[in-house]
Amino acid sequence: MPAKIYTDKDADLKVFKGKTLAVLGFGSQGHAHALNLKESGAKVIIGLYPKSKSRAVAKKYGFEVFDTAEAVRRADVIFVAIPDTKQASVYLEDIAPNLKPGKTLLFSHGFSIHFKTIIPPKNVNVIMVAPKGPGHIVRRQFTEGKGVPALIAIYQNPGKDAKKIALAWAKGVGGTRGGVIETSFKEETETDLFGEQTVLCGGASALVQAGFETLVEAGYSPEMAYFECLHELKLIVDLMNESGIAGMRFSISETAKWGDVLVGPKIIDASVKKRMKAALKDIQTGKFAKDWVQEFQGGYKRYNALLKKGEQHQIEKTGTRLRSLMPWIKKKNLSGAQAAY
Repeated sequence: MPAKIYTDKDADLKVFKGKTLAVLGFGSQGHAHALNLKESGAKVIIGLYPKSKSRAVAKKYGFEVFDTAEAVRRADVIFVAIPDTKQASVYLEDIAPNLKPGKTLLFSHGFSIHFKTIIPPKNVNVIMVAPKGPGHIVRRQFTEGKGVPALIAIYQNPGKDAKKIALAWAKGVGGTRGGVIETSFKEETETDLFGEQTVLCGGASALVQAGFETLVEAGYSPEMAYFECLHELKLIVDLMNESGIAGMRFSISETAKWGDVLVGPKIIDASVKKRMKAALKDIQTGKFAKDWVQEFQGGYKRYNALLKKGEQHQIEKTGTRLRSLMPWIKKKNLSGAQAAY
């Protein structure tokens, strides 16, 4: 049975009447939620650590900015828009001591709750509102009168109003314009991590690099390899995004279609799916979360080394030069960027 899709008529922003909403962090999702909610008529404050560079940015947008602990004290609904690995320490130091019965903790990803790096008291609501898009898209769609579809989930509901609050927040950020689906913290966390690791980020980038290397090692120019394995990928993904895989195939040549259905399954074969299942098991058992928290606690040494190795790949040098020839592509140098807090 298809999941119910909630829209604007299912949510009521009056739920926030007389309430204060705190957004802890002013990075990608934080700034988008804060601005969208403010423009939806809600009272929004920002919570940041004392030396955060985001303080000036948030004030420029007209927000009242407080130290994290004070923002939690003042707020009825607290959105923890902080990187996963930093949430536990901020929770212990600034959030937990200032939580009172009746408050609501809100997350846009279930990592900390599902893997219990944060264990909230039983007398507060714990909910999730997770737009299915990066913060700048959530913001842009909202300003254009549209919205990014979102997920909601309820983990604790002592106030018996958690779902109304989740739907109101989703409406405030534009999610009910695109459609909202209810899930669980477990399902959102495990599927999100799996998608990132095996398909969207890890799988796609490894596939692109492997294809590029195969062509260059066979004597073809790096420029041709870049065009065929990276540049044109966006065209194909856009077609899939707009019309599904079958729709993409409708739009490409017969030769491309034949290569797709014949060779694709030989590349992404049963052995790949077997390793995908192993990756999923590491997520489900908590092994990935444990290893990631240990990596953070150890100072991100392996993480930084692997990122640096990726930045030095030949495909990056080739791509930088070729993108300079394409004025229609917006140039961004995002190397080393971290989510702001």
